[in-house]
Amino acid sequence: MNAATFKERLKEKGCKLTTQRRAVLDILVENCEKHLSTEELYTLVKARYPEIGLATVYRTVQLFEEMGIIDKLYFDEGCSRFELSHQENHHHHHLICSKCNKVFEVENDLLAEIESHIEDKYNFKVMNHNVTFYGYCETCAKNM
Repeated sequence: MNAATFKERLKEKGCKLTTQRRAVLDILVENCEKHLSTEELYTLVKARYPEIGLATVYRTVQLFEEMGIIDKLYFDEGCSRFELSHQENHHHHHLICSKCNKVFEVENDLLAEIESHIEDKYNFKVMNHNVTFYGYCETCAKNM
């Protein structure tokens, strides 16, 4: 998302593009391959903007989630993680290494046929789904 689009979406929500919001978005974009917790996001933003507070990052994350800019993920580790929204393609799956906790994204649409079947059989419009596979990454599997 470019700055102009982001600014426009904030304006639609009745919000301004503050330095803090821009800083949080920049860190999310720069770390788009990662799935950051709010605390990890705060640590990265604070390194660049020491004056920012944890509460500001929490409120910004909540706002971004409400706006559909980021998605909240749960990986059974007791904290929420966030990634930039994949609104153009909601079919998005994850692989999690049970040893090193690395998270890998699977971009293929693995469940399109099942989703279509559910929609037809149950007259239910699927808006999203979440699939997570647990196992061992290549590196960890070699070291077992």
